[in-house]
Amino acid sequence: MAAFITSLQSVAEIVIVIALGYWLRSSKRLDDSFKGNISFIIMNIALPASIFVSVLKYLTRDKLASLSGGLIFAFGSFACSYLLAWLLTKALHIRQGRRGTFINMFANANTIFIGLPLNLALFGSKSLPYFLVYYVMNTISTWAIGVFFISNDDPTVKKGTKKDFNWRKLLPAPLVGFLVSLVFLLLAIPVPDWITKTLDMVGGIVTPMSLIYIGIILADAGLKSIRFDRDTVWALLGRFIFAPALMIVMILIGKSMGNTMPAIESSTLIIQAGAPGLAVLPILVGQAHGDVEYATNLVTTSTVLFVIVVPILMQVVNFL
Repeated sequence: MAAFITSLQSVAEIVIVIALGYWLRSSKRLDDSFKGNISFIIMNIALPASIFVSVLKYLTRDKLASLSGGLIFAFGSFACSYLLAWLLTKALHIRQGRRGTFINMFANANTIFIGLPLNLALFGSKSLPYFLVYYVMNTISTWAIGVFFISNDDPTVKKGTKKDFNWRKLLPAPLVGFLVSLVFLLLAIPVPDWITKTLDMVGGIVTPMSLIYIGIILADAGLKSIRFDRDTVWALLGRFIFAPALMIVMILIGKSMGNTMPAIESSTLIIQAGAPGLAVLPILVGQAHGDVEYATNLVTTSTVLFVIVVPILMQVVNFL
């Protein structure tokens, strides 16, 4: 019971800051350009700084080697999510223009703007190395596989037509920050204390600003636009039930084979697997001439429903 109340309190903190962003945007105190500006600051400045400092603070060479097991579990859950989602697009006859969105909702989560602040609120900064395991897999999955399904679902493109892939998207700034920090860690390169403190201060804005960004997204999408048709319900089941369940199965299989992991690592992987859909999903779908309204509805509904899902997932995690 105490754990449930703690998770509710953590989620309440998150919801209050999200509500602040929602109110600021809906009351016109934040203009249209602010959303793009805050996204740029978080993604390209604050988050890389936060990741760099956290890796050097919480990781060692020995601990880094132990994270490889988490990568295997994450890879297995992503692969199964893609397979299950693809099979369901066939069984449910999901129409063209929605298939890529449907598959991405099963496999890929909003790890940056929701998953990260949620993880920090629930488990603290010590969980960041384990978050990075999921983040790396989610980033590769989104830009190497998820985008492929969306672009191939373009109703305006004839079958067999090839599209160029932008490999630079596989190396977003947060991932670059992680890779650079690994170089410093593995080579034992010293970092002056004043630089560490500066980067730590800059990285400290990630969580509150990310939550405010979510509130802005919700205000722009409009809560009145939320609807639950068949395709939406199945996609939400994939995001909040099938994806975390597959991660739990992978972790249990690992345990049965003698490959155990710290409780905070398994909790992080499961919570991240149940995070809402990608915030950029409507943009990617729009570029592929897909059903943008459907993608927007999924992002909005999953972002709203995660408030209910998280306390439930926390109870599931406590039983493992």
